[in-house]
Amino acid sequence: MSSLLIVEDDALLRDGLHAQLTQAGHTVTTASDGLKAQLCLESTRFDGVVLDLGLPKISGMEVLHWIRKRLPALPVLILTARDGVDDRVQGLNAGADDYLTKPFSTAELQARLSAMLRRARLPAFGGSLELSSLTSRRLRVDATLPQAWLDNEPIELTQREWALLSLLVSQAGQVVSREDVLSVWQTEPGEGNGVPSNALEVYIHRLRRKLDDSGLSIRNVRGLGYMMESKTP
Repeated sequence: MSSLLIVEDDALLRDGLHAQLTQAGHTVTTASDGLKAQLCLESTRFDGVVLDLGLPKISGMEVLHWIRKRLPALPVLILTARDGVDDRVQGLNAGADDYLTKPFSTAELQARLSAMLRRARLPAFGGSLELSSLTSRRLRVDATLPQAWLDNEPIELTQREWALLSLLVSQAGQVVSREDVLSVWQTEPGEGNGVPSNALEVYIHRLRRKLDDSGLSIRNVRGLGYMMESKTP
């Protein structure tokens, strides 16, 4: 299933969510405040986050802003006792993927969480994928055609470069394994089969050169794969 981070300061609710989501087949890590949440996110890869807004040390809203700067593709479901429309709008505008107010039913939480994780695995939710760097340059990748733009400047890409870039952008902030890339390449029309795994390094090097001044980088995660992320200013 999925690796989840539950960030909740209420010990009873936190333990209950841990037990229920673990029983549902997920691998669950918990944090009781915003600072611990950030430390967890810096050291561990997660598929999704369930985030309370009313947290000690660092507020949930601050954690959400922090996630969106560093892990823009990571799905986040907000839990909060604030049930006003303005509060929901503020959370969604800050980058939350979904929103649940307390008290809530466990069945609804699991349904919303499953739907959020499914959406996150799709290659795109529309006609293009977008990713902004810390330098505010915007990378846009067409989801169906081998085209991409940095701000409004087109990037020249081969079919395989585009497939690799699309995968990295759709999973930005998360590790993409070599096997994931090779499986995508095997499905490309007209590209043939039996792609040697060492060819991947060549394509990674090409993309790095083409994104050199984008404010984005493709980082090698030793033994695991590659990760698209913003360069540290």
